[in-house]
Order: sequence, then structure tokens, then C-alpha cells
Amino acid sequence: MTAVAGSAGRWDSEYHAPVLAVEVVSLLAGARRVLDGTLGGGGHSLALLEAGAERVTGIDRDPSALRVAAERLASYGDRFRALEGNYAYPERIAALEGETFDGILLDLGVSSRQLDDEARGFSFRPGAPLDMRMGSDAETDAATLLAEEREGELARIFREYADEPKAGRLAREIVRRRETRPLATSDDLVNAIRGALGARTDAGDFARIFQAVRIAVNDELRDLERALPALRDRLTPGGTFVVIAYHSGEDRIVKNAFRDWATACVCPPRHPVCTCRGKALGSVLTRKSVVAGEEETARNPRARSARLRAYRHAG
Repeated sequence: MTAVAGSAGRWDSEYHAPVLAVEVVSLLAGARRVLDGTLGGGGHSLALLEAGAERVTGIDRDPSALRVAAERLASYGDRFRALEGNYAYPERIAALEGETFDGILLDLGVSSRQLDDEARGFSFRPGAPLDMRMGSDAETDAATLLAEEREGELARIFREYADEPKAGRLAREIVRRRETRPLATSDDLVNAIRGALGARTDAGDFARIFQAVRIAVNDELRDLERALPALRDRLTPGGTFVVIAYHSGEDRIVKNAFRDWATACVCPPRHPVCTCRGKALGSVLTRKSVVAGEEETARNPRARSARLRAYRHAG
């Protein structure tokens, strides 16, 4: 598989603009069988197929994403297949039983189309329902979480997932408001944010808080922690694992996992004798995270927060 230079934007669709697609193709050059664990609109899968991957398997929790991608990539026949499932639990997808891959990609977060679809409730556009479920397997929606979660847990969500310094105040404001009226729409949450953080809050504040709620609803960080070793074990010797993160917590989990796998000894400090695996599992391909360039961020502003890291498995 050969990299396709200067192609940023050619794989965009109405559903989603794949971020750092040229870099993904370059890092996965030579991979014959690729798992796209977050299929979305199929942009990354399309890029990989065009670049010569023999077969790409895409999985997604969202049936509408699977439908759009399957239609878009139908011309590739059996070189592409779309499977419904959560990338964190590959063992639950029967079609993946016993399969290994030369390359694995995770593009975390939500697609452009999901953000733009008001019925999904990911955005803070007026009147949007507080849903935020990535798929039907989510145990709760945003409205239920905000209605039932304890104040302390709400504060933790805003503090850890949104880096919100006034997390406790926001949690108290939500608890106070829900005692008289449930938070059911984006307007309700926006008003609670303004009530707690002040009238000068802006779109950036709303985006941070809404993202934090979405991460909690879908248990995204726990899923990522589980997924990384589970998917690593699906790599063939010399296989490459690429992850694109959009949240500092996600990026930190990926960075730490890749660094751990590339370290020969992971015993506690001052441990007298090495009792761990005693050898590195592979190597980190990205000394620091790869970010989108000016041309890409101008075309797709949502790429600004993207951070790409890659690991090569020794097997």
C-alpha cells in the first residue's frame, strides 16, 4: 500500500471529513488487512482502500454510520465489510473471531454528521434533545445522567472530562434546577452552564461541558482503556496501531499505553529484580503527537484538536 500525498479533502463526505487521512495512509502503508474501529462515514476506510489495502473491516456502534459507509464503499465489493459493534469489545463481534490485522485505526470522538444531527443531541444548538448516545448499547442518555447522577459524580465528570475549574458549582446548579424541572434539551444545559459559570460563557465553554457529558454517557475513556490492549493483541507481527484523539484524557491514555508497550521493564521503581515481561512489546512510531496542518484545519476546523499517535507491534 502506498501513501497518497496531497490528497487531503478528497475523502470528505457529507457525513464526515476524515482527519489526518494522509498521515493515516502513510503510517499504514503496507498493511494488507486493516481494521477501522471507528468507521463513521468511511473516509479513512476509503483512503486505505484507494491506497491498496487488500481488505478493510469497519466497525461502528451507529447503524446509520454503517449504512452510509456501506453504500459509499459498495463498489469495493468483498474488499470492504461493515460490522456493527463497539471497538472496545472485539470479542463480542462474531465475524471477528480469530481474526488478526496488519493495521488498526481508531478515530475517536464523534463524526461531523453526528454533531450536525440535532436529533442525536451532541450539539448545543437550541432545542436539541439531551441524548448523546453513540449507539443503542449505551446504558443511559444525557438527560437521564443529568437527572439521576449524584452531585459529586457530576462534579467529577466536569472536572476530569472538561477541565472545568468550577465543576462543583456547575454540579450544584444542575442539581438545584432538576429539583423543579428536568434538563431535557440543550437549552436547559446551556442555561445551567450560564447560571453556574456566568453570563460571559461562550461556545468554547459549552463545547467542553457537552463533550464531558457525552464522554460520560458513552463511557468513552473506560472503553478506550479496555480497547487498547484488546486490539493490540489482534495485530500481526510488525502491525501498526494508529489512534486519533480529540480530548486530553484520551490522548493521555493512548500515550501512556504506547509508551508502556515500548518499554522493556515496567516493574515498580527500585524493584530489586525484574519480574515483568522483561522485553518491549513493540515501538512507538510517533515521538510526539501528530497534529493537523493549517490547510486541513482551515478546511475542517474540527481537526484542530486532533492528536495522532502510532505504535508498531513486535509480535
